[in-house]
Amino acid sequence: MTKQDERRPMIEAIGLSKFYGPFAAAREVSFKVREGELVAFLGPNGAGKSTTMKMLTGYIAPSEGEARIAGYNMMDDRIEGSRHLGYLPESGPLYMEMTPTGMLDFFAEARGLTGAKKRDRIDAVVDICDLSSVMYKPIAKLSKGFKQRVGMSQALLHDPDVLILDEPTAGLDPNQIRGVRRTMRRLAETKTILLSTHILQEVEAMANRVVVINEGRLVYEGDVDGLRTIGKGDLDEAFHSLTGVEASKPDA
Repeated sequence: MTKQDERRPMIEAIGLSKFYGPFAAAREVSFKVREGELVAFLGPNGAGKSTTMKMLTGYIAPSEGEARIAGYNMMDDRIEGSRHLGYLPESGPLYMEMTPTGMLDFFAEARGLTGAKKRDRIDAVVDICDLSSVMYKPIAKLSKGFKQRVGMSQALLHDPDVLILDEPTAGLDPNQIRGVRRTMRRLAETKTILLSTHILQEVEAMANRVVVINEGRLVYEGDVDGLRTIGKGDLDEAFHSLTGVEASKPDA
């Protein structure tokens, strides 16, 4: 057994399916993210990434299967599982009329943080997300990059073991993406992360492993080198091979 195999599974998708009438947004998706890993979650638009992430967080119920965070079933023990989880959806929960300091204070109290512990956690996430220069500006007036950082900061307030991040760099310019990557590397030193992205350079720069989904089904789970081999050294080609039109044909 390898050292990696001995790590505790912190995110577990066990046969997850989500049906909307005859349409399957996800079908029998199974994978694990072990303690200390940063795993990239890839797939084209409409592949089922966000649906799978919402099932993993307990935000929506699976039609079939089971989602576990830190060992907790997210349907039966969602509150306990949520104590270990920080979730940043693609459109994060921001109150545009608030300032970052006001919003973080609000979320901290909602999570039961008070006194010195609340102050310490707010100071910590402001440092991690590099927000000190905008703490008293209305969120509505911040750049998209800073808005993403504010969203990230609220997901980190309770110091979770696990982070599930849905497209945290979507719509950002290259400098903003660089800042988010820097934050991701810092977080990956102490947390388990599942990161949804369309940017293959982020996979090479940060990920330990890769999970690829297409049309609601898992089509690859493994390391970056294995994915590169599929594309004969080219990650773009590998992604196309697994998720392009040819891959979707029944006889492909």
